Amino acid sequence: MNYPVHIVSVSGLIENDEGKILMLLSPDRGWEIPGGQVEEGESLTDALKREVKEETGIYIEVGNLKVVYSNVTKRVQPDGVSSIGSIVNFGFTGKAISGELTTSEESLEVAWSDREKVLDLIGKDFMRDRVKSMLSSEEKIIYGVFTREPYILHEVQYI
Repeated sequence: MNYPVHIVSVSGLIENDEGKILMLLSPDRGWEIPGGQVEEGESLTDALKREVKEETGIYIEVGNLKVVYSNVTKRVQPDGVSSIGSIVNFGFTGKAISGELTTSEESLEVAWSDREKVLDLIGKDFMRDRVKSMLSSEEKIIYGVFTREPYILHEVQYI
């Protein structure tokens, strides 16, 4: 029996003391909020702290869980045969506590953006929808389901 392989990832809508949002320019996806895959044995919040520090140089305090988005696009592993299950992303708010903006292999540029300009920077629809949900003042957690290529947002629920 083959068990499904799913990828768990995290992302952070990180604010500084001036209310600006931490953004990075990814070599693959354009402007986005920081985040990445959760490593084996790592908690979601520890993964977010690590990813933000690695990608931007900023140390953070993790806030509230705002969104859970599932990418259910059918894909295969590099072997060309085995399937990859969904990618489930947990999106948290957070606060910058220290550090200096620094680029990495995963970030060509790193910047603080005015909150009202964040969505204009993001070129990928799937990221824009996720960040739009995270920017909302909705008190409930938002759950979304999407596929890519072409991008289709199949479902949005308020939990």
